[in-house]
Amino acid sequence: MKRLVVVGNGMAACRLLEELTRLAPDLYQITVVGDEPFAGYNRVMLSPLLGGGTDEKTITTHPHQWYRDRNIRLITGTPVVAIHRRRRQVETAAGHLLDYDRLLLATGAAPRQLPVEGVTLDGVVSFRDLYDVRRLLSLPAARVVVVGGGFLGLEAADALVKQGHDVTLVHSRGHLLNQQLDESAGHRLQQDLEARGLKFVMQARTQSIEDNGQGAVAAVHLADGQRLPADYVVQAVGIVPRAELAASAGLTVNQGVRVDDTLQTFDPAIYAIGECVEHRERTFGLVAPLYEQASVCASHLAELGHRRYLYADSATRLKISGIDLVSCGDFLGDRGKGTEQGETLQLNLPGSYRRVQIRDNRVVGMVLYGDVSDAPFFEKLWKEKTDIGALREALLLGEVFCKRPGDSDEHSEEVAA
Repeated sequence: MKRLVVVGNGMAACRLLEELTRLAPDLYQITVVGDEPFAGYNRVMLSPLLGGGTDEKTITTHPHQWYRDRNIRLITGTPVVAIHRRRRQVETAAGHLLDYDRLLLATGAAPRQLPVEGVTLDGVVSFRDLYDVRRLLSLPAARVVVVGGGFLGLEAADALVKQGHDVTLVHSRGHLLNQQLDESAGHRLQQDLEARGLKFVMQARTQSIEDNGQGAVAAVHLADGQRLPADYVVQAVGIVPRAELAASAGLTVNQGVRVDDTLQTFDPAIYAIGECVEHRERTFGLVAPLYEQASVCASHLAELGHRRYLYADSATRLKISGIDLVSCGDFLGDRGKGTEQGETLQLNLPGSYRRVQIRDNRVVGMVLYGDVSDAPFFEKLWKEKTDIGALREALLLGEVFCKRPGDSDEHSEEVAA
């Protein structure tokens, strides 16, 4: 039986184990090494956990028994510190020496650190793993400054408000989620969160974190001179692929661990998936591409065929306890050839905002905020590059108003059948 060692026990690794044990249950003797002391859990659910909407047992997706049922050896609470490629062996900090025929790196990503003075003070926290959530849940009511207006920053800030903290979010751009939303939707999101008690300082850059004289946080200083008193600072300014282990083993590393379309490194015995990888000059942070990588890699490890991983753009969704949004593609219309911008269709209602970007009679991007019930309809038009010429007048009203004669009858027959 061949030996497979998996370094990392996050969502990408767990998905690969599911696929591989389904495709080839008897091909490998599998050992998984995770540096956290937990079994597999859903990192996406850390925000609801912090907000009090769930518990640790519920977000545990792969309890220890799951590994035992599949004869997978799980080593937790210790990182892999070296890969000895010549003798095909990995070494853990706890002293394990694990031989492998195939090695999978799924080391994930680390939170990006603020490049400012004071970032090492007691009270500066990241929001990345179960340890971070436990620490944040243990805080007494306090003044918290969250730096970063992306997904993680917003989810952390909203959850901390629910926990009774006085929370101010600092963002360097003019509107929230500037990578996923246009200005109108970003401002609506800010207003909705302000109504819940969250405060914002926009277009502001963190310059330093002030020491209270005892090695802990006293305040956040911004580049424009503002001083924001704080007891804690949550940094949510992005992630960095954890590729140090691969680099020390001599594997090719740029932004992340370089892999080909089979998720293989240049060493044919070593594969890599997830947030630690770089594929065709792209790194990854969302779940959908990680799961697709896991599926493709599992088929190669199972020695079944020639699947290739090619990145496919997908819609981005966020749900902060009742605030729904979906965006995809070129929703600003600024990626056209030359000066060709296309056409913007907008609908702005009290409970719903829609922006659909059209070019050459095709949907090239969209933003839906509030009512996102028609998201699958717009996403299908976008992915399939459907000619919407005949639907243009009713497009913003959604799928029901765009049905052609006979559509509803056909649907009824299908349901009846």
